[in-house]
Amino acid sequence: MTDAPIPQTDPRAGYLAQKAEIDRAIARVLSGGQYILGAEVEAFEAAFAAWLGVAHAVGVGSGTDAIELALRACGIGQSAGGPDLVFTVSHTAVATVAAIERAGAVPVMVDVEPDGFAMDPAALEQALRRPPRGRPAAVLPVHLYGEPAEMGSIVELARSAGLRVIEDCAQSHGATYRGRTTGTFGDIACFSFYPTKNLGALGDAGMAVTADPDLATALREIREYGWRDRYVSARPGINTRLDPIQAAILGAKLPRLDRDNARRQAIAAAYDTGFAGLPVGLPRRRAEATHVFHQYVISCDRRDAMREHLRHAGIGTGVHYPLPVHRQPAYRDRPIGPGGLPRTERLCGEIVSLPMFAQLTDAAVGRVVAETRRFFL
Repeated sequence: MTDAPIPQTDPRAGYLAQKAEIDRAIARVLSGGQYILGAEVEAFEAAFAAWLGVAHAVGVGSGTDAIELALRACGIGQSAGGPDLVFTVSHTAVATVAAIERAGAVPVMVDVEPDGFAMDPAALEQALRRPPRGRPAAVLPVHLYGEPAEMGSIVELARSAGLRVIEDCAQSHGATYRGRTTGTFGDIACFSFYPTKNLGALGDAGMAVTADPDLATALREIREYGWRDRYVSARPGINTRLDPIQAAILGAKLPRLDRDNARRQAIAAAYDTGFAGLPVGLPRRRAEATHVFHQYVISCDRRDAMREHLRHAGIGTGVHYPLPVHRQPAYRDRPIGPGGLPRTERLCGEIVSLPMFAQLTDAAVGRVVAETRRFFL
């Protein structure tokens, strides 16, 4: 009998693992009659804020929208002295940079660390010393693949320059750095609940979180047309409300998130052991941090050939991401840090994401290890 294919990710498996709870949550919303914001959204906002350890959580339509709202709530966009500058990375989902531009600001992209995938504090420091024309306004680190960025140095650099810190936590639900959860370091932090995330909805959804009550008020107003009173816009806003059905689904799944993260970590540990001795770069574990493995990403000189071998064996892989943002046609003329992006450029030809989701069985993990070893040996 042919072995069943192993997908790189499988949000349907996450639904089936909690089908009864999720179906009840959806039915509750449908029968309740409140289909825009309301009690379901408020309940999930409160539960997520409590789980994370922040005072305020504001549900929005997507993680991309959360970043745009975060910048706008901080007054970042265009200023009298020219465009506001937001320092971020090019090795990220394009959503990070797209959201910066939707807010009216200009992304300044800096390189990643020599031995990792997150923002390099040394490259950030260079860029802050020699910024392009405009007003430096914010630093936006990305906690990529489930590993926290080096927030100690990044926050110190930002604060010394008088800049806001906006965290992109789209891939780091539950990751920690020096005992603190990602999402608790910046002025505002932004989460995506895209279906493949560690905490995934069954459609688009996002959240912006903050400890600052004034920023929370701004976020809530901007997400719904700038309303302070209904139908009266106190400030310019947009329409990006968390859907109550998605809020109910996420509320049903949240209690299981820590257990699912532990399963991802166990899968990663099995991969580490299984790939020992192979000519691949394994995911780093940053000291003083907890990685939650949204993706398990290795680097390999023969990446494309290895992917083809695994495809023939029925094993799905991905590349996150095949082109850094600054090389994509829509963003080729954006400013980059003075040291360039040599490490970012190199990564895109070497990285591959192996199967990773909480419902992946031990047998499937064993097949991934065996077929990967077969390719090299």
